[in-house]
Amino acid sequence: MSLKNTVVFITGGSRGIGEAIAVRLAKEGASIAIAAKTADPNNKLPGTIYTAAAAIEKAGGKALPLQCDIREKHQVEQAIEKTVAMFGHLDVVINNASAIFLQDTEKTPVKRYDLMHNINGRGTWLVTKLALPHLKKSKNPHILTLSPPLDMDPKWFNMFPAYTMAKYNMSMLVVGHAGEFAKYGIPVNGLWPYTVIETAALNMIDQERGRPNLRTPGIMADAAYEILKKPASFTGNLCIDEVVLREAGVKDLSKYALTPGTKDADMQLDLFLSEENHARVAMLRKKHHSKL
Repeated sequence: MSLKNTVVFITGGSRGIGEAIAVRLAKEGASIAIAAKTADPNNKLPGTIYTAAAAIEKAGGKALPLQCDIREKHQVEQAIEKTVAMFGHLDVVINNASAIFLQDTEKTPVKRYDLMHNINGRGTWLVTKLALPHLKKSKNPHILTLSPPLDMDPKWFNMFPAYTMAKYNMSMLVVGHAGEFAKYGIPVNGLWPYTVIETAALNMIDQERGRPNLRTPGIMADAAYEILKKPASFTGNLCIDEVVLREAGVKDLSKYALTPGTKDADMQLDLFLSEENHARVAMLRKKHHSKL
């Protein structure tokens, strides 16, 4: 499937994984609306809606930078209206915006709890709801949410229940909306990294620098593209980036290593992965490495 003339509305895409996905889709001819809060440069956290827009245009796509707080209904409405006014339609929504705070209940301030739930679950629901009338008119609609597989292992809840709940809300919306929107032919899927991804936001919350065993955002961008190429029958899936790419025929993922030469087995694993996820990745790695 070609993404030429496809209009994508992505939240929180001013940097990191969101920007990487936007640039990747722009290379395929997509027009991208970047709906994020950051309009002014920040020395501690590089990237704004305008730098992302410049990267999109450099990659060959059309960009519309939109300062938008997805917690605010009227701002989301205006951002979607401006997107449709600019490009004529809306085809793809990528719910990328998310807040993180990895602490237990005692150390989690109420404001942090509210922030995570208002952005992650409520924000994803709100953007999807307000974009739905336009997606129903699209010839090739998609909704992609950056959310994890639903692993109910108590360890994820024991460590940081507020964040786990906030991210799982996004995943539950994937499952729920996939069923709800099937009658409209709108596929809804989730995407999550198998390994930790190096981003500026990660470095802000984790002071450890120079870790060699991470991957670049490019792996999430390529996996997102593979999902958006799939037919409407592919829906309700909580996908893992490495699984998506290996099942698409990509045998060698070494180009995504932050430090060249780092082996797959040495990569730092992300949160919320189940034994089933690990087994599937191991099987695909064994299958592909035997053919390299």
